[in-house]
Amino acid sequence: MSQHKDSRGDLKGNTKQDSKSEDDLRFADLLDSVKPLHRDHHNRADIKAPKPDPIPNETLKDEERVLVESLEVSLEVEDIQPGDSLSFCRSGIQKSIFKKLKKGQYKVGAELDLHGHTRPEAQVTLAKFIQLAREDDIRCVRIIHGKGYGSNNQGPKLKPMVNKWLQQRNEILAFCSARPSDGGTGAVYVLLKSLR
Repeated sequence: MSQHKDSRGDLKGNTKQDSKSEDDLRFADLLDSVKPLHRDHHNRADIKAPKPDPIPNETLKDEERVLVESLEVSLEVEDIQPGDSLSFCRSGIQKSIFKKLKKGQYKVGAELDLHGHTRPEAQVTLAKFIQLAREDDIRCVRIIHGKGYGSNNQGPKLKPMVNKWLQQRNEILAFCSARPSDGGTGAVYVLLKSLR
């Protein structure tokens, strides 16, 4: 078989496999100089979330004590009406701090809406919420207890309980009804004691 050069200088009659094998050889030569990357596991980012600090035994005991006390005297609740303002300040808290709280001047770091909860559900949810807020170093929270307009003319159900539960907890420094734009007498600002 005779071979002829075409205008590009290639020999006619060469098969595609000849040029392919040359490419394969060049590629194989290049691969010989390739070295795998060193996988250093020590420089990787740790993507595991840190475990939360354990809850101190004293905190758990305090939670249990508050729950037991509140269940024992659950019938002894102040008669609070939907439009009544709530206000509580632990002794030793400066008046200026309480005044700032009443004006809504502290940044609210978390909010809990208790609408639709039964009293027992609300009590447990409130206790967990306060504990988590403190663990996250949140100093001011808003708790929406509602005004009790949906309580079939029996007065508010959760509002007086929230008032009582908050006063029973030592980690609550102060609380007061919110400004109208933040829920008014259907919500409270709560100032929490720091864990640190």
